[in-house]
Amino acid sequence: MPIDNDYFKNRQQNNSGGSNGGGNYQPPFETPEFFKNFGKKAGMLYLVIIIIGALFLFKPFMTIESGNVGIKQTLGKYDDQPLNPGFHFILPGYQKVTVVDTKVRLMNFATIETSTGFDQSIRSNPAINILDARGLPVSIELTVQYRLTAPGAPATIATWGSAWEDKIVNPVVRNIVRNVVGGFNAEELPTKRNEIATMIENGIRSQIESLEGKPVSIESVQLREIVLPAKIKEQIERVQIANQESERVRYEVLRAKQEAEKRAALANGEAEAKRIEAQGRADAVTIEAKAQAAANKEIALSLTQNLLQMQQIEVQGKFNEALRENKDAKIFLTPGGSTPNIWIDSKDKIRDTSVNQ
Repeated sequence: MPIDNDYFKNRQQNNSGGSNGGGNYQPPFETPEFFKNFGKKAGMLYLVIIIIGALFLFKPFMTIESGNVGIKQTLGKYDDQPLNPGFHFILPGYQKVTVVDTKVRLMNFATIETSTGFDQSIRSNPAINILDARGLPVSIELTVQYRLTAPGAPATIATWGSAWEDKIVNPVVRNIVRNVVGGFNAEELPTKRNEIATMIENGIRSQIESLEGKPVSIESVQLREIVLPAKIKEQIERVQIANQESERVRYEVLRAKQEAEKRAALANGEAEAKRIEAQGRADAVTIEAKAQAAANKEIALSLTQNLLQMQQIEVQGKFNEALRENKDAKIFLTPGGSTPNIWIDSKDKIRDTSVNQ
């Protein structure tokens, strides 16, 4: 029942005018002004609470993190444009947003499956088994790095679904690897590894990125391992050993040839040095002989008849002196009585015997 404030006011006035002894009278409790207007404000407060509750209940907003895009569906139809990272409003029950990852993802093809834990961006597949050009089994292990392109994400999900990786990347990789490796013999694979890796990467990149709308971008393809049959491995090892031995023999032959050429060069050098030395000596003898001949010629030209007669007189005088000292000496003269050759003491028996012999 509401409080009648006017009643209490009138009663207070009557009591104060009718009796001067009512100084101890206390008026009843008066309702605060806030509660007087609460009935008018309660509706507004309830409305605010309902709106806040509805926002948390229906969540007509969402935040897309970096490395992701949102694909908005309006009544089940995908929008052509993706929602970029950031804050976005949607109409609950009328619109729905699917968040897809656009970061780089890995797809491993390996003989032994590796554990990826809870990382959904790494997928493990069995190694790719192939028959080479002669029908021998070969296994290829490789890793493909790729990512979903943001602009084409709505069309990709609408066309291929959430399992787009197994429908786009996986079959293309296996098909390209089989076509490339199948054109080689198993023995050629190790020696042509770089060439094969380039052909595989170019083939995968060309075929996937040529799809309409370019749904997937290939970042890189790494050829990790080429697993060959045991017999092929043994044959390759034998060939490698034979090649190494052939290289060693070729090196030994080349070294022996170089040593022979070195010795021949040294011998030629020594022979040339000796020839030059002999030529030098011969030239020296020739020069000396020419000088001696020139000197003899000069001497011969200087011997006149008068000079010879004078020398003969001088030599004769010396022999005359010698005969005076040794009268038994034998003297041998050149024909014509020119300068004597030798004179010998006839008293020396040993010397005389040597001369007569």
